[in-house]
Amino acid sequence: MGFHTFVAVGDSCAEGLDDPYPDHSQYRGWADYVAGRLARDETSFRYANLAVRGRRLDQITAEQLPTAERHEPDLIALFGGGNDVMSRGWDARTVARRVDTAIRQCTQIAPNVVTFTLSDIAHRMPLGGRMRPRVTALNDAIREASVSYGAKLVDLWPDQAAHDSRYFGPDRLHLSQAGHLRVAGHVLDRLGVAHDGSWLQPLPGVPAQGNAIADLRWLWQEVLPVGITRLRNRLIGRSPGDGFLPKRPELLPVAFSEAQV
Repeated sequence: MGFHTFVAVGDSCAEGLDDPYPDHSQYRGWADYVAGRLARDETSFRYANLAVRGRRLDQITAEQLPTAERHEPDLIALFGGGNDVMSRGWDARTVARRVDTAIRQCTQIAPNVVTFTLSDIAHRMPLGGRMRPRVTALNDAIREASVSYGAKLVDLWPDQAAHDSRYFGPDRLHLSQAGHLRVAGHVLDRLGVAHDGSWLQPLPGVPAQGNAIADLRWLWQEVLPVGITRLRNRLIGRSPGDGFLPKRPELLPVAFSEAQV
């Protein structure tokens, strides 16, 4: 079946960090790749991306889903939960309720819904294992709600790409271009849409091995600035993502340049 309207909602992973367009005007990401492929099958195809970096699931539900509903899409993809995992005051039951609400509302908006689990960050981040119970709880809630409401789940937890640093950007959290292409391949597989098979092939060569110097550089250049920003936001009452707008708030045709890697 062909898709005529596609809306992506979520956080920075749905927005497309860390995969900028060549002109660095904005981020591209897996949703743009999926839209580019779907547009090849439908001349009237239109696509919107309402995702905003830093947003939790409850914020995605309140801020993005009403707009998504007005667009009346036949396909919606929800990628979120990472900011809930990293938020202060984590409570598994609260986040499970947020997951259930978000996925239920998505399935009320569109006949086809794609959801995602998160990969295991412990493979690429020092002390990442401390966050594993939270990620596991989030993923369990996403799996359960996806089954309950009939969403198509892209389960990234068992994907071996999580072991290869080349699929991730400098912060080891957001996807690189190779990572976004791989996620796009998984999405198109779940939708039953043919795509470039290379997107899901292992990257050639051998990834660089981690070491203490690289970890210290990562902590200094990536983790510390984020920690300072989060502390400042907490002091002034600002939430991550405040002030940012969706990169593609309206349903628009997909230009030829957007459909290319």
